[in-house]
Amino acid sequence: MSINKKNMIFIIPILVCALFLYSCAYIVVPDLADSGISAESRGWTAVATEIGESESGDLRIYITIRNETYNWSAMKAAEGKPAVLDAGDSETINSNTAFLGTGGHRLAPGFQMRGYMTGKPAEPEIQLIYVEYEGIEEITPGSRLSMDVSYVTGELNYFYQDVGEVNQKLEIDLDQVAGDLTYPITEPIEGLIKEPDSQIEAINDNTITLANVSRTDAGLEFTWRNFNPSEYPLKVHIGEPPVIGEDGIILWHL
Repeated sequence: MSINKKNMIFIIPILVCALFLYSCAYIVVPDLADSGISAESRGWTAVATEIGESESGDLRIYITIRNETYNWSAMKAAEGKPAVLDAGDSETINSNTAFLGTGGHRLAPGFQMRGYMTGKPAEPEIQLIYVEYEGIEEITPGSRLSMDVSYVTGELNYFYQDVGEVNQKLEIDLDQVAGDLTYPITEPIEGLIKEPDSQIEAINDNTITLANVSRTDAGLEFTWRNFNPSEYPLKVHIGEPPVIGEDGIILWHL
């Protein structure tokens, strides 16, 4: 599937997923506790955005997931457990296909998404979030969808990525289909999004500043400026940060 880069008007680098240093220095995203954010986590929530038919004739329900943990968070479906459709009258049906989660990325708090990039770098594909049910033609009024999921919160730590995993049952009211959503922000959080020229602090008082962003034939090109106040050299490695645009899809490579 091709990717329409022109739609990436509102692009926010997910720095916590891709920026790190070595030689005694690494980048950390500012702690949200210092931004004045004070709210009780509601975990992850979700809403159905479209109910239709798949290419094979199965019932397909497209889903948008929302990070309401008030922290950076990655979410995934519980392994080996289907999405259960409660059609009323004590009838429940298990999904035969389900794609649910953030694709391994950590989404910013207050953000929502509807898909992510997958596949190989040379052959990337877009995976939308949805579930399918075989042999069902339509949804009856009062139906609900439930899925067992787990999530982790906090800044990405390459050594302890899954510490503090939380299990949760995600429920969706299928009478409430939201077909017109604005991505990626569903709830603005003060102090989360920094100005482009804001300094990113690392240990040893090393700082990184985004100097320029330009669009090339290969995608977006970020130019960084590093300031090292110490008396010894520090090398800085900056990767390619996954980004999410106004189409609600996380791209890990443009």
